[in-house]
Amino acid sequence: MNNEHYYTETPTSESRPAAAAFHYRGHDLTLTSDAGVFSRGELDAGTRILLAALPQEISGAVLDLGCGWGPIGICIALENPEASVTFADINSRAVDLCKRNAEACHIQRAAFVQSDGFEAISDAFDCIVTNPPIRAGKQKIYQMFADAKAHLNPGGALYLVIRKQQGAPSAIKYLSTLFSAVEVIDKSSGYWVIRCNEEA
Repeated sequence: MNNEHYYTETPTSESRPAAAAFHYRGHDLTLTSDAGVFSRGELDAGTRILLAALPQEISGAVLDLGCGWGPIGICIALENPEASVTFADINSRAVDLCKRNAEACHIQRAAFVQSDGFEAISDAFDCIVTNPPIRAGKQKIYQMFADAKAHLNPGGALYLVIRKQQGAPSAIKYLSTLFSAVEVIDKSSGYWVIRCNEEA
């Protein structure tokens, strides 16, 4: 039995590439996913709901944190070609998939980083977007939230999605200790999309 998780640094599971096709704001996309990376073969419900709730325009430096095979960052880049998107994941296979998928989508302003949370990230961002790895545990994801706050430029925002039954209400309480403005911007199918920023 393989007890490996998608947040494993170097997956040992056999590579089994699978196409993941979806539509986003006028873009018909078919990206490559794989075994050992979150949500093989399809766009998961949480990411789909998060993407639908994002603002139409996102500018500046963007971080797709825990990028998996890259759907969030790629969608943001396609909608906002002037934005610069950094894709980051602990999983080396995920980072490789992101590179290939971004190249296939002709995304120019992109960087790719293998990083355990923010461990290998020193830059600051105008927008950080994440579907956090809930199975990594509360301590791990709460540290990611705190680090995200420290890596936001003034006026920047953090967007994330969490299922209500997997701790969205308690996450909001914690996020409210970090940010002056925490708002649930969408609730769909048990998922809450949360925006965090500092009030002007």
